[in-house]
Amino acid sequence: MADDQLQETLSPAQLVELETFGTRRPIAVGDYLYRAGDTAYDFFVMLSGSVDIVVESGHEERVIVHHGPGRFLGELNLLTGLRVLVSARVVEAGEVLVIPVATLREIIAARPALSDLILSAFMARRSLLMTDAAAAIRVIGSRYSPESGRLREFLQRSRIPHEWVDPDTDGAVEGALCAGGIKADELPIVIVTGTVLRRPTPGELSEFLGLTLDPLDGHCFDLIVVGSGPAGLAAAVYGASEGLSTLGVESIALGGQAGSSSRIENYLGFPTGISGGDLAHRALVQAEKFGASFSTPCAAVSLRETSGHLAVKLSDGTEVVGRAVIAASGARYRRLPAVGIEEFEDSGVFYAATELEARACASAPVVVVGGGNSAGQAAMFLAQSGSPVTIVIRGADLGASMSRYLVDRIDSDPRIELRTQTTVTALSGSPGLEQVVLSGPDGDAKVPCQGLFSFIGADPSSGWISGCAALDGHGFVLTDRSLTEDQLDDAWTALGRAPLPFETSRPGLFAVGDVRAGSTKRVAAAVGEGSAAVRAVHEYLAFGT
Repeated sequence: MADDQLQETLSPAQLVELETFGTRRPIAVGDYLYRAGDTAYDFFVMLSGSVDIVVESGHEERVIVHHGPGRFLGELNLLTGLRVLVSARVVEAGEVLVIPVATLREIIAARPALSDLILSAFMARRSLLMTDAAAAIRVIGSRYSPESGRLREFLQRSRIPHEWVDPDTDGAVEGALCAGGIKADELPIVIVTGTVLRRPTPGELSEFLGLTLDPLDGHCFDLIVVGSGPAGLAAAVYGASEGLSTLGVESIALGGQAGSSSRIENYLGFPTGISGGDLAHRALVQAEKFGASFSTPCAAVSLRETSGHLAVKLSDGTEVVGRAVIAASGARYRRLPAVGIEEFEDSGVFYAATELEARACASAPVVVVGGGNSAGQAAMFLAQSGSPVTIVIRGADLGASMSRYLVDRIDSDPRIELRTQTTVTALSGSPGLEQVVLSGPDGDAKVPCQGLFSFIGADPSSGWISGCAALDGHGFVLTDRSLTEDQLDDAWTALGRAPLPFETSRPGLFAVGDVRAGSTKRVAAAVGEGSAAVRAVHEYLAFGT
């Protein structure tokens, strides 16, 4: 990574500009401006002297970046609230400018030149931390443990630096666990800057890391966005950028299904493609740049009306209130009706194909089930990662539901085998997945398989809305022109208007993306719906709700 990306230098004019926002403070050799494990810190600008950014590994400290005069400290956790993973140690006495985080947000929102400089550096530094500061968070758990898999997925998709240690293959782990008084039945554990979390859920880990919203008694957001796929992230970006106090909540990890895609090549403006994770990460930074807040992983479990507003109850028991709500909760991939599949969930059966899953398969044979674009992108990525791939579809023609460019690539790739009119009927192996049974025109066949990737369609994640808004026969949320008069109650007569674009049968509740009935299942369409819905939210709020 280029040094100038990591250590952006402020010009004399920019230093003068920033001086009006901060307070000067002397620093002495040996001082720490912040330390790993801190829950928050200020934005520091180096006026004189120098600072080393160090990561602790065991009882040793390793310098990863050095900052001198004209540099500034910090990375994306200044915006996200993530617990501090590295330390800033003064190695040469001098003076710093101290700017509170709330003021930094104002600078980013109102000063474009400074905003671009600071955000570019923050994003580059997070990329550096993903490798150089991985030891700050250590996950110790078996590759065959579903709990371990869920923790790793959350950290990977949330772009949080970490390393994974498998006690099944690393002989040194057992001694270290015994020395720390950790029993085998307490795995997986997560060690965060010296603190040991035993068998945490992703939600508990997120709370410890500072990524879960604290209860806000009496606070009402202008807009709550439930779900953070492309539609939800677009809504959060446009909502926050247009002055609405915006909260996004997500049940798994930012990016939704698109975030698990290894490569999206038909999204406008990216001719060489972009991974779903990168797209989601950039959108998240945009939303946070404009002041949006996020809480993850935290699922919405129910919705109710209170004092003319909408209250979303979350899975951690808290309740958040908004003047308007956008449902962008997407859909969940269906489980294959195959014998033994439950045994290998999260430890051999996957619903995403990213670097995390590819490493778990380690170039071993894999099976991809499904004929849509997600399945095609997964097959190409896994083949490029070194795994022989078998694609299984029930139909006779892969082109019936997959984009032509993907079909052509699959047809020409010798590492990919296509089996049509075939289904997966059983899975087996010990301790991990070893083979699957395929049932096709020529009968049953046992196929070696260490990773089964399932993309067989999805069911809408609309359970939290049930009873509050009209759904179609498949559980997708009906909006605006899809609603019939008998689905609109007396509240609409009192309002004296028809539902706005993307508005559901509940005034003030909007639906976009995969959860909406009739939506186009493409990333670009989801982004368009999320941004357009914010316009309708403004109209709703202008009516005085």
